[in-house]
Amino acid sequence: MAADQRTHTVSAWRPRVPGVVEVFHAHYTEYAYPMHVHEAWTLLIVDDGAVRYDLDRHEHGTPHDTVSLLPPHVPHNGSPATPDGFRKRVLYLDASRLGHELIGPAVDAPDLRDPVLRRRVGQLHAALALPGEELEAESRLTLIGERLHAHLRPREPRDRARRDPVLARRLRELLDERVVQGVTLDEATRLVPAHPAHLVRAFSDAYGIAPHQYLTSRRVDRARRLLLAGHSPAEVAGATGFYDQAHLTRHFKRLVGVTPGRYRTSPAPR
Repeated sequence: MAADQRTHTVSAWRPRVPGVVEVFHAHYTEYAYPMHVHEAWTLLIVDDGAVRYDLDRHEHGTPHDTVSLLPPHVPHNGSPATPDGFRKRVLYLDASRLGHELIGPAVDAPDLRDPVLRRRVGQLHAALALPGEELEAESRLTLIGERLHAHLRPREPRDRARRDPVLARRLRELLDERVVQGVTLDEATRLVPAHPAHLVRAFSDAYGIAPHQYLTSRRVDRARRLLLAGHSPAEVAGATGFYDQAHLTRHFKRLVGVTPGRYRTSPAPR
């Protein structure tokens, strides 16, 4: 959506994640969206307040517990549904990400009440806001796409979740080879041929951990060894595949309970 000048806060960026054209966070108070279109799919969640909008001559709304999916090239407008305006987070997805055949179903039912989908979209926004979390973002995006397909094409038989230990092992071996340099989900599906969603699910089912969590754990393990060998946190971050020292610190503290600096200088027991 595009708005007039009456805004409180706006943040927009293009992440290094295939399929995401733009991430847009905004808090609007008084405004009026005219009818307009986008080339991309608009995946919208509202954190505070609510929006009312017209899509294909039908009125819709976005309370905070829904996920709204507006298709490309279909005009829509928007206005606040509460006196204090609203706070929203939007993902603009490449038009090919969901497929042209889903435009009609999305026009008919753009507002989806699905707590799991709502939580996953929020988690994806969190990952997109942090540099170095591209594999996590790609994994979450592919599972979101799978769930959106299930909503928009409910008559199609869903693929039953099935164990695939061979596929899971091949992905684990790839991650073990790429601990430092990392791997994107697109690269993984080329090297370990499988549908992205099936690849992520097969790995998680086999090992009880998502691929991005496994890779981060391996990196933290290497970091521990290098820190105990006397290397500085800044040196360790670059040597173990983290984006920067802050990226290392965030994950190290979450998995170990202390910062890399404290871990490095902790005394041995007597």
